[in-house]
Amino acid sequence: MTNDNNPNQYSQAPQPLNPSDEKMWATLTHIGGIFFNFIPALVVYLVFKDRGPFIRQHSATALNFQLTMLIAALIGSVLVIVLIGFLILAAVSIVIVVFSIIAAIAANNGQYYKYPLAIEFVK
Repeated sequence: MTNDNNPNQYSQAPQPLNPSDEKMWATLTHIGGIFFNFIPALVVYLVFKDRGPFIRQHSATALNFQLTMLIAALIGSVLVIVLIGFLILAAVSIVIVVFSIIAAIAANNGQYYKYPLAIEFVK
């Protein structure tokens, strides 16, 4: 039987992830950005940010990068009218794939990574 009078019964601190799980989730965060934009980084950040400094840094960095690339893609979409937008959209797609793979490799090796060109929305 549970003690319903204990206010701290459900407010325990989250357990830290072990290093291999942190590396796996960080790697998946970066790879997920290639296919699903900012959604994987946002979900991992919200779920795991308090479970370890490595996963917090990688998910925040990935989220910042994906939001920056989303803004660039929106600008490119508007500029399609004057044809330069096609080049911007192509460049954004290539940058996302290349830098996400580099970040995923760094995460898998247990290294911290900071994307170039990313605006820091989340710290």
